[in-house]
Amino acid sequence: MTDILDRARGALHAQPFSMLLGADLMHTGTNELTLCLPIRDELRQQHGFVHGGVISYLADNALTFAGALSLGPRVVTGEYKINYLRPVVNGTLIARAKVVYAGRLQATCQCNVYVMDGDREKLVAVAQGTINRITENGEHEPAG
Repeated sequence: MTDILDRARGALHAQPFSMLLGADLMHTGTNELTLCLPIRDELRQQHGFVHGGVISYLADNALTFAGALSLGPRVVTGEYKINYLRPVVNGTLIARAKVVYAGRLQATCQCNVYVMDGDREKLVAVAQGTINRITENGEHEPAG
């Protein structure tokens, strides 16, 4: 599993936006993984909460990385939906995503996003998405 974790970390570190935000890959399994993102002031909106776009980014990336575990590394998000459950102020965001179903060209994945503040973990958002395999030129692979 270390080889998969190392390759996934390499892919994450190749994303300038992920590095700007400070995301890190903590764990990969057979069909699930965990990303984390420490909260800092630059990630807050005007009311002092972590911006919803930051939470959404983390869920989207976790969903896509989970899909890659089944479909291979050349994947993109086809669509996703997120529900915010509570605002986040301090701590570290943790996104745990898993593959629910994987076909040859698409995977359906789910993600729970938590905040770890001290020793307590609280669920802050849930997401589900469809991840698509793409060709070398960036197009979706044809069905059939």
